[in-house]
Amino acid sequence: MRQTSRITGISTATVAAALLATGFSAGPAAAKDDPWTSIGLGSKEQLVARGTVTDPDGTVHARYERTYDGIPVLGGDLVVHRAPGGKIEEVTKATDAQIKVPTTRPGLAAPSAEKTALAAARAAGAKDASAARAPRKVIWAASGKPVLAYETVVEGLQHDGTPSRLHVITDAGNGKKLHQFETVVTGTGTGQYNGKVKVGSVKSGKSFLLKDNARGGHQTYNLQHGEEGKGKAFTDADDVWGNGKPDMAQTAAVDAQYGAAVTWDYYKDTFGRKGIRNDGKAAYSRVHFGKGYVNAFWDDECFCMTYGDGQGDKKPLTSLDVAAHEMTHGVTSATANLQYNGESGGLNEATSDIMATNVEFYAKNAADPGDYLIGEKIDINGNGTALRYMDKPSKDGESPDFWNPKLGELDVHYSSGVANHFFYLLSEGSGKKVINGVKYDSPTQDGKAVKGIGREAAAKIWYKALTTYMTSTTDYKGARVATLKAAQSLYGKNSTQYKAVAAAWTGVNVK
Repeated sequence: MRQTSRITGISTATVAAALLATGFSAGPAAAKDDPWTSIGLGSKEQLVARGTVTDPDGTVHARYERTYDGIPVLGGDLVVHRAPGGKIEEVTKATDAQIKVPTTRPGLAAPSAEKTALAAARAAGAKDASAARAPRKVIWAASGKPVLAYETVVEGLQHDGTPSRLHVITDAGNGKKLHQFETVVTGTGTGQYNGKVKVGSVKSGKSFLLKDNARGGHQTYNLQHGEEGKGKAFTDADDVWGNGKPDMAQTAAVDAQYGAAVTWDYYKDTFGRKGIRNDGKAAYSRVHFGKGYVNAFWDDECFCMTYGDGQGDKKPLTSLDVAAHEMTHGVTSATANLQYNGESGGLNEATSDIMATNVEFYAKNAADPGDYLIGEKIDINGNGTALRYMDKPSKDGESPDFWNPKLGELDVHYSSGVANHFFYLLSEGSGKKVINGVKYDSPTQDGKAVKGIGREAAAKIWYKALTTYMTSTTDYKGARVATLKAAQSLYGKNSTQYKAVAAAWTGVNVK
């Protein structure tokens, strides 16, 4: 679970003092510069610090969760941006609604909420559904007017065998289901996809352990087709792992271990980020999940990536882009924490695809050259085609190329297409292009040409938007605002990069 530190107190003076303690200066006495007034907190609200990002010029972006009368506020997260001198310049909120409810006494008992949640999980196709713990009181503020609610976590299996941890929000007054979202999110040795590569290992007694102490201690485990627990540690007598074939258990482990290492290096070398939570500590990987399981997933609860072996247990989902995709879900959870449903869920998925593509290019591995295709190596479709296409998302038969008002109703793996398309346009521009032997032809909604600024600049803009300007409820229009702010911060408002961000969003009909 994420570690947080509570800033307690309900008075203006106490909140101001708490902000001072995290680096805010008192500033002028004018109301507009008072921390309480600037943030717009009510007397019953408290802040829970989640972390800060400091720009090279000293600008600080401090991220917080909120509570109301001691009750967690879902959708109440915010980012406070302050200038190098300490003055608050702006506050980015997940909701502009005033956090206030008539009473914090629920009209219905918790068992009623649990019953509603279990019904919702079963309706969503969950198998073996059961409440993980008793429902907890929350304030639901992510959409509409804030309301006292229950949050029930239901565990089980999704329709494809992926573990499920479904959060169901129920009105504490009338028992109506308000919302639901999933938190188990799905995207030298010789690996099946990456060829002969170096992998982190350590001597352990008379054998070697597949553990990378140079990158936070990342370790890969063998579930041996089970679905519970951490699994068995991989060991080897001569420190030569895998044979490139799926019938050897170590082969998938090599790909998973390599993918984790390259992703760690990409984030560190590109953004200075040390691990998923930026704390120097690694997650871990589990391979050989279940039988014939055609998926991979990230789980915050175990802080781990898990990979199935695909159809017939012959196509493990351990390709480099899949590994980077899953690890990036962890980065998103540790930063903007984009809710995994609706448009925010699409942006969550797109963030993982965007960074996965960047990791592939960064790796410069001849066995898996960089491209703007997702899952092209794992052959989920059985015909050699990719899972997703960033230049023209509709090539997968499900994802739209452009934003429309009903986009948020789609599965998040399809609503992500619009942001993937935006990133391709921002990086490479519209029209026909050949990169590393792959042909692309990217359209725009209005037919106007878009000129790209290069993948590296585009990635820096997206990462800064994710870590400093997006919140849990950011939608596509909010993503446009966030990336424009990021481009302005990095390159200036009159820069080519800023103008390209605006043009690329317009190209996918986000205006």
